Amino acid sequence: MVDRIESCAQYFETLEARFIPEKAKGVNCQITYELSGEGGGTWTVTVADQTVSTAEGGCEKPKITIMMDAAQYVDMANGDLDGTKAYMTRKLKVKGSIPMAQKMKKFLPPRKA
Repeated sequence: MVDRIESCAQYFETLEARFIPEKAKGVNCQITYELSGEGGGTWTVTVADQTVSTAEGGCEKPKITIMMDAAQYVDMANGDLDGTKAYMTRKLKVKGSIPMAQKMKKFLPPRKA
């Protein structure tokens, strides 16, 4: 089990430990995270051939763009805020492929309490 995170930067620094490669079979995409507020920023996650990498900044044509308040994203990554509930209450906004965003829960799951 991965540790709790305190910041968005820490989340992206520890992303490889959170990634479940066998659940990402056949997935090739770039995901941009636009996290606002204190501790926020923009990161791009690339999933390809059952590997994951991260980079600061956005990319030209992401398959998905995740937009959220940084503090709420930390809560979601820690498993304290359900992603579906966050989406339904507009705390989480997704631009692009909704089916891929749903599949992300399998290969980039939130921390289990």
